[in-house]
Amino acid sequence: MSLGSETPPRIIKKIKKGHGGGHGGAWKVAYADFVTAMMALFIVLWVLSQDQAVRKLVANYFRNPIGFSNKSASILQGEIPSLINDKNVSIQQAHDKEMEILKKMGDEIIGDLSRDSKFSNLMGQIKIEFVKEGLRIELVEAAKNLFFEIGTAKLTKEAELLLRKIGDELSKLPNKIIIEGHTDSRPYSGGTNGYTNFELSSDRANSARRALTSGNLPDSQIFEVRGYADRELRDPSNPFSFVNRRISIIIKYIDNQK
Repeated sequence: MSLGSETPPRIIKKIKKGHGGGHGGAWKVAYADFVTAMMALFIVLWVLSQDQAVRKLVANYFRNPIGFSNKSASILQGEIPSLINDKNVSIQQAHDKEMEILKKMGDEIIGDLSRDSKFSNLMGQIKIEFVKEGLRIELVEAAKNLFFEIGTAKLTKEAELLLRKIGDELSKLPNKIIIEGHTDSRPYSGGTNGYTNFELSSDRANSARRALTSGNLPDSQIFEVRGYADRELRDPSNPFSFVNRRISIIIKYIDNQK
């Protein structure tokens, strides 16, 4: 083939198509900002439509997000009671204050009784402690000093005076009172017609109630009288021990008086 008839080479142009400035990814950023702004708007509108309690919780979150970081979702779900708020704090403060008052009252009772020579031999048998329902004052029998005549619900003279004095102190409080009777595990052998330690413990609790209310303590302040027999031993390891025979006086917390 001659040089004059030679076919010219093919030239292939590849055109790279690309998006210009106005057709790039910038629109995605703008759209994301728009969606974010709309979400913020709806949240603001939702907050404004809620009551004062919700608005206050949301405001507290933005003031101190650390304390709400794990609970902020509860606001949107309406689970407001699970959050820390002023009401819960005030309830706890009131409870702590009441415990202080009851402890002071217990210390005053012990102090007054210890200064009275009539009760000097009984001071080691009076136990004061906090329990779930409130402050408990227990009169625990000993081998030499009994609060009841053996096998009966009749109080000794000393025990009757002691309970009256305690009742006078309790009358200064608005709290309701629970009285419990407890026996040891010795079967009651002196009764008839099915009289057991349940009856004995209940009768002793009622004898204590009468002594407590023989002074200034009104009968209306008594909330409940219970007889437990030997079902709640103070010393379970020794069910026949004297310490299991006792009268418990519980001063109920105000918030437990329903």
